[in-house]
Amino acid sequence: MGEPTRDGAPWGVRLHSILDDAARRRPDAPAVRDERGGWSYAELADHSRRFAHWLRERGVRPGDRVLLRTANRREQVAMVFGAARAGAIAVPVHRDLKPFLLADLVADADPAVVVLEDGDTDGWASVGGRAAVGVTELWTRLDGTGTVADEPETDTIPADLCLMIYTSGSTSRPKAVTSSHAQVHFATLAIAERLAYRADDVVFVRLPLSFDYGLYQVFLAALSTASVVFSDSGPDLTLDRQIRAAGATVVPLVPSIAATLTALAERVRPGAPQPAPSPVRLFTNTGAAMSAQTIDRLRRAYPDARICLMFGITECKRVTIGEPDGDLTRPNSVGRPLPGTQVQILTEAGTPAPAGEVGEIVVRGPHVMTGYWRAPELTAARFRADPRTGERRLHTGDYGYLDADGHLYFTGRRDDIVKRRGLRVSLIEIESAVSRVPGVSQCAAVHDADGDRLDVYVTGTVTADDVLRQLGQWLDPARRPDSCHLVDRLPVTGNGKIDRAALRRRTEELPA
Repeated sequence: MGEPTRDGAPWGVRLHSILDDAARRRPDAPAVRDERGGWSYAELADHSRRFAHWLRERGVRPGDRVLLRTANRREQVAMVFGAARAGAIAVPVHRDLKPFLLADLVADADPAVVVLEDGDTDGWASVGGRAAVGVTELWTRLDGTGTVADEPETDTIPADLCLMIYTSGSTSRPKAVTSSHAQVHFATLAIAERLAYRADDVVFVRLPLSFDYGLYQVFLAALSTASVVFSDSGPDLTLDRQIRAAGATVVPLVPSIAATLTALAERVRPGAPQPAPSPVRLFTNTGAAMSAQTIDRLRRAYPDARICLMFGITECKRVTIGEPDGDLTRPNSVGRPLPGTQVQILTEAGTPAPAGEVGEIVVRGPHVMTGYWRAPELTAARFRADPRTGERRLHTGDYGYLDADGHLYFTGRRDDIVKRRGLRVSLIEIESAVSRVPGVSQCAAVHDADGDRLDVYVTGTVTADDVLRQLGQWLDPARRPDSCHLVDRLPVTGNGKIDRAALRRRTEELPA
């Protein structure tokens, strides 16, 4: 007899079933480690049950939101799984979010429970007036709880929501992508089929768990019974040392972290003792495009590791995944669609584009999330029905093209493509050219509201005049930046992506 089903989906298809399966298969295997200690899979599952029990005692009902604003730590992992176990919706929030923005987010999420990092509770009353508990205080209570292993599970079904991820965008109000158990479960399995994490892997997570790229590392590790090691407070200058000390074999990256690692590797003085080979076997990248120069530098710094380029968006978690080192044979490709999903490229007229033609990236499949929390108009604009079949599709607002073999090439986000001198210009194209100028370490291109002015910001051992002179030889007039600014470092968001909004503000303050 097959597995029992509810609403046509397997009853076991719930987020916490991934953890429970790991605890059954390898109860003593290390699951998660932070700067304060570690838990096995059996211990992590037990702590998630204790948190679910505490939520029920507090009167938290299925569908209630549980806001988690802590550093990367093992308790946060237990709370995400525990909230799902109680039928609630976990809402991980970045600890560095400013009070002004946080107040709007809290009002939008309307959480029944708020858990904060130690030391953050004093000023919380000014943010929405909701009571909050510190994570250490809470866990002191939970550790005194008796056994809860035999407590009945909350009657959740795969279609119930389990996760809300707030994401940036062009709207001024907070925007949270809502995800069901079934959607998260499918996305995790589909990604795992391509990345193939191993039971003996150690996944080094520098990314915050409020960023879905960071959070899904926990789900992927549990699926394969690998171990997660969090890095939260160590300085960037010790990043390579932290990775080696953790014994990390898999490292998810965004370009700013990759640039830091390569810069550290390149600072080894000639004649100095060379470090032992790194245990890293795989780097992954999504969230922001990594330049060809950064990829080349990463390969030189970690010659035994493979690099897997991906393309994702919170609204469907992941769109495509490339083969490890697949960029060597298909430069600039971000891979093929996830198993069981489909990517289409639509023209401005809404018709399928032929291979090689740039259009909007549109996605369909079980990993397309439910929509935006309490935003029906925004949901209707992005999650639309196929006019021919009626099937629900995600219009990403991102642009790219498919080659004849179905591999995706990302050319830019809607905000990164401007009309300039009669041509559609992609900032990704410009940054790709800038990154090839000798001496450039990192770069970012930004435009003004009208697309008339185009500036590039650069770090490295190069002058602004050198950059502009080289680009003058490589780029047509529509793609040539008006100005180049040499800076010590590029600003980044809490997720480690380049903060283009901050650069645009800086540009607006420059003399005309």
